[in-house]
Amino acid sequence: MNKQNLYFAIFAIFGILIVHEFWQQSQTVEAVPYSRLETMLKEGQITELKIYDNYITGTLKDGVDGTKQVVVANRVDPRLAEQLGRYNIPFTQVYESKFFSTLLSWVVPALIFFGIWMLIFRKFAGKQGMGGGFMNIGKSKAKVYVEQQTGVSFEDVAGVDESKEELQEIVDFLKAPEEYGKLGARMPKGILLVGPPGTGKTLLARAVAGEAEVPFFSISGSEFVEMFVGVGAARVRDLFEQARKSAPAIIFIDELDALGRARTAAGFGGNDEREQTLNQLLVELDGFDPTVGVVLLAATNRPEVLDPALLRAGRFDRQVLVDRPDKTGRIAILQVHMKKVLLDDDVNAEQVADLTTGFSGADLANLVNEAALLATRRKADKVAMEDFTQAIERIVAGLEKKNRLLNPKERRIVAYHEVGHALTALALPGSDPVYKISIIPRGIGALGYTMQRPTEDRFLMTKEELEYKIAVLLGGRAAEKLIFNHLSTGAADDIARATDIARNMVTRYGMDDDIGFVVYEERQHPFLPQQQGPGPHGCNASDNTARRIDASVRRIIDDSFALSYRIVERNRGQLERCAQLLLEKETLLEGELVELTRDLHRVGDDVQRPETELSPT
Repeated sequence: MNKQNLYFAIFAIFGILIVHEFWQQSQTVEAVPYSRLETMLKEGQITELKIYDNYITGTLKDGVDGTKQVVVANRVDPRLAEQLGRYNIPFTQVYESKFFSTLLSWVVPALIFFGIWMLIFRKFAGKQGMGGGFMNIGKSKAKVYVEQQTGVSFEDVAGVDESKEELQEIVDFLKAPEEYGKLGARMPKGILLVGPPGTGKTLLARAVAGEAEVPFFSISGSEFVEMFVGVGAARVRDLFEQARKSAPAIIFIDELDALGRARTAAGFGGNDEREQTLNQLLVELDGFDPTVGVVLLAATNRPEVLDPALLRAGRFDRQVLVDRPDKTGRIAILQVHMKKVLLDDDVNAEQVADLTTGFSGADLANLVNEAALLATRRKADKVAMEDFTQAIERIVAGLEKKNRLLNPKERRIVAYHEVGHALTALALPGSDPVYKISIIPRGIGALGYTMQRPTEDRFLMTKEELEYKIAVLLGGRAAEKLIFNHLSTGAADDIARATDIARNMVTRYGMDDDIGFVVYEERQHPFLPQQQGPGPHGCNASDNTARRIDASVRRIIDDSFALSYRIVERNRGQLERCAQLLLEKETLLEGELVELTRDLHRVGDDVQRPETELSPT
């Protein structure tokens, strides 16, 4: 019973009850005592009498206007029939049928309560993700979009030009499939979009549907797997059946790793439902005829965990990388989102792109929104470049803690610490320019911060550049040791990041001559942060090798710290000047730092790198 039929049945029952009530009220019935009934019988006012189990009804003679009236008296004694015989009038024993009254008093209320319970259950089941009730438990919950509803085209997707070129032929195929059969070519059955979170994989899939103007079946991989075994497989069949009926169409499965994770020999119990669903998906892809005009798109940021049977040729024939944008891509993405806000004349998308290295498309969209919120908060008419700068600092370093007051000693330590970072970066060749340093607390534990602006996107780094990066991270600790001759907890995050770089140099990049060109750490996830692996220190190595790895990491850290210490020691005068000005202004920009460090002694001039004695392999 669907919802419309249930509503119709409830309204029909209420209508019958109302009609019955009006019919009873339309009858003119007068209740009289039994003695009055006998008197009326004696006087001849009653023309007809009906006897029921518990009462008697009598019909009076016609009134002046021709209407009939009925009187009712409760039955008192069964011997009434003997007394009525003396009056010479017809009377009849009536046996009343109680079917209709029983139906109204018992069955109808039960149906009403059952209908209300079904409505509540269906609503609750829909909210709990159980497929909208038992009748629809195997139905697909895919959301169907058409071109007017998606409202997304390739013009709305910027920074991924190569990915759009890969998907452009999908659009052409859906618009004119006959053109692709002339030379015997066929379209890929499945296309897998892989990339880090927030790079626009889902937006790109919707843009394909918008460009091709075809129905867009979108569903998450987790929605296939339910608490009932076999439900997911039924939903896979239903989804492909819907798509074939609506062909040409696009099926899009988001977060495919929730459904297509690699199967194992120990896959039993709670994994049965997911594996059955995956098996059904593999079967559907095998019987999937690309000539019918249905294209399967999927997205994931965990391609390394997918089942090999799912990625083989004939199922997902093509993988399209949707990576974080480079500088040109960031400029294009910023221009798309900046069209939605009122910008001041000083806003330059290229300058903003320089400060947002490593940002994804979602990060850039959030940046533009944060800048607009900051401009609105200060009651400005337009969004200025300063709003974008503050938004970047807020995203990278955290919220500014204006109420976190440091005592003079702590402020002085933080000032020298941050200037130590800046001077080390300025003194090392190839380091990113320092854009801003501040001693204003931000975020959870940042008492100050130093921002560097990369001059270009980098995809490879040499051993020397990584060592310089570690030296910049340890520049704050070197300045503290030089000025105060003691150590503080402010360098905890710097040391952790420096240790990670040094350990990767030894265990993953093969940059240590003592350890050699051997990888001792498990392969990292390409698009997600690395998690701690098995073995000591997260790497697969013997105890002896682990000790050698620790010694190599320690040597890299010590050499980089020695370089940082030499830099700040040789440039102590600039360190003092910059720290004093930073204590006064709390923030120093790039131009002020360049002016204060004109006579800075840089590495390669008279500051030499410490020599490292390498152990034989």
